[in-house]
Amino acid sequence: MKHIQILLLVFLIVSCAPIRVNYDYERTTNFSKYKTYQYFGDMKTGLSALDTKRFLDAFDAKMTALGFSISETPDFLIDIKSAEFQGTPRQSVGVGLGGGGRNVGGGVSIGIPIGQPNVSRQITVDFVDEKGIGLFWQAVSESSFNPNASPENREARLKAITDKILAGYPPKP
Repeated sequence: MKHIQILLLVFLIVSCAPIRVNYDYERTTNFSKYKTYQYFGDMKTGLSALDTKRFLDAFDAKMTALGFSISETPDFLIDIKSAEFQGTPRQSVGVGLGGGGRNVGGGVSIGIPIGQPNVSRQITVDFVDEKGIGLFWQAVSESSFNPNASPENREARLKAITDKILAGYPPKP
């Protein structure tokens, strides 16, 4: 029972890590005319093969829930790219040395990082109308990433990212 509680706590902490998404779109676009989609044939997601499958499965399920369908003659194409990068550790310890007297002072201070560097993943999703205006909608998500996560946690995280990305489509006027 204790192991289950610890696992639930870890899952809660991982799932609460913020997913930030920035949206951009062409203001003159009539989003109601887009009903079918397909992925670019030469798409290189930058994700592992298994993570690509997990992400596309979650993306397709969400697009279906939004009323879209995959087609051989799509209204628009989707391109997905990702990149991973390491940030600096969030915590550090400061060590300082100083001295002074008679209106003279000086000091030296350094920060010593504690813990592992943060690994983040940025996923960019582009909606492109090749017959019309080209790129008409884009979402760029950034979130923490654990390269050692279990397949279940990876799937849950990619589903959460997909939900957050598609929450901004179509844009609200």
